Amino acid sequence: MTEDGYWDGRTVMVTGGDGFLGSHLVDELRTRSDSVEVFVPRSRNYDLRERAHVRRAFQDSGADVVIHLAATVGGIGANRRNPGRYFYDNAVMGIELLEMARQFDVDKCTILGTICAYPADTPVPFSEEDLFDGYPEETNAPYGIAKKALLTQSKAYRKQYDFNSIYLLPVNLYGPRDDFDLETSHVIPAIIRKCVEARERGDDTVTAWGTGEPTREFLYVKDAVDGILAATERYDESDPVNLGVGEEISIRELVETIAELTGFQGEIVWDTSKPDGQQRRCLDTTRARERFGWEASTEFADGLAETIQWYEANRERIHTAEQDASAATDQSES
Repeated sequence: MTEDGYWDGRTVMVTGGDGFLGSHLVDELRTRSDSVEVFVPRSRNYDLRERAHVRRAFQDSGADVVIHLAATVGGIGANRRNPGRYFYDNAVMGIELLEMARQFDVDKCTILGTICAYPADTPVPFSEEDLFDGYPEETNAPYGIAKKALLTQSKAYRKQYDFNSIYLLPVNLYGPRDDFDLETSHVIPAIIRKCVEARERGDDTVTAWGTGEPTREFLYVKDAVDGILAATERYDESDPVNLGVGEEISIRELVETIAELTGFQGEIVWDTSKPDGQQRRCLDTTRARERFGWEASTEFADGLAETIQWYEANRERIHTAEQDASAATDQSES
């Protein structure tokens, strides 16, 4: 359900608008109004960690709505290698952006948090009321705390300045255009790539991290877009809101499902020397339904099939881009 005319004549700044989630959101925004203007501050032109660059983005765009999706993020391995970078980049980007949005008197600022902000021992399903009841799971804590700080900032700005910002907590996303680089990808694109490549090579095994016992919840990217836009249109309170489907699946079942859908018929080998991360993740999605009438609609098997289909169709382009990026890095370091 869309608020008729909400986006007409608006200028919307979408940080991270050329990324996985952002590209889908920008596409959807442009279908909702012929007169909406979308401004994406690309990193080569605007370093959102620098206040002067953030200020210039507001000056150049004239935005009256901001949707902050930009993040420095990766899977478990990337989080373990980059705790300092992930804390600093995500904290400073959000803090500077929200402050400049206030100074430029924008009408609405929608901030994307992360369920990595939840305490490690949060009761399942995760309720927004539990967000500050403990320390996050160690692997993701720097990233999660950096993003959670923006909720505190959002609430403080509403209280002191009557500034209209909202804070959303999407569960793990998946879908077409995801990051399939094994160095930085999350579990679904990583396993899809491993299974497809193993099938093509005729390998007998695929290796997955951990024990396979933890559970996760996954939200199809186009459902996430719909939730973000619904909240931006209809929600104007300080309380954080989960975006998810309210159902969990074990990593073992997930990997076996992907293997079946990709046509990989070999054995899954579990590397138990690698971390599992948080043991369970599943969200209570009641607040999103009650406060702005949103629920996810994509069946998980359908979303996985579309994601696999997209990867199969774009493998060559993805691999070429990775090779080009690696060559550029080697050249810059030589």
